[in-house]
Amino acid sequence: MSMEISGSYGQYKANYAERVQAEQGQIKEIQERKEEALDKNPIQDEYISSEKSATKPTGLYRLGQDENGNRKVFFDNPEKTEDADEKGQPKISSDTPEKSAEKCTANTDKVDREIEKLKEKKQQLEQQIRPAFGNEKKVRELEKKLARIESELSQKDNDTYRRQNAEIS
Repeated sequence: MSMEISGSYGQYKANYAERVQAEQGQIKEIQERKEEALDKNPIQDEYISSEKSATKPTGLYRLGQDENGNRKVFFDNPEKTEDADEKGQPKISSDTPEKSAEKCTANTDKVDREIEKLKEKKQQLEQQIRPAFGNEKKVRELEKKLARIESELSQKDNDTYRRQNAEIS
């Protein structure tokens, strides 16, 4: 199969060069517009010190370290009240003991025992399948039981199931 291409290729070079010049001209126009826009619109956000400002500052932020040595941003409230501590947090009255918080514990022993029983059943079925290798009917029944136990194990042997079925005291 052969193809003939007719036409002159000289015109494409000129068109490409013209296109590049036109694009460069457009880029220059866009840059000039941006510069004009910046000249017309003054900067809106500028720093005014608290001494020059007529209003008092609403608060001051500073960088510090917490009790673990990690960086933390602290807020210094200029309007500290008597009911607030140095961090601006409200103070807890001395009437309520601070350490009387209620503690909850979750016990997952029952769920863990249930999972262990399923694992033991699985192991027993696997051991029963090995000697029954010649009897196909018995092997199928044992494999069905094993599949049910494996699916039940996959549902129960995870943290979500343990949390849902834990005894909370």
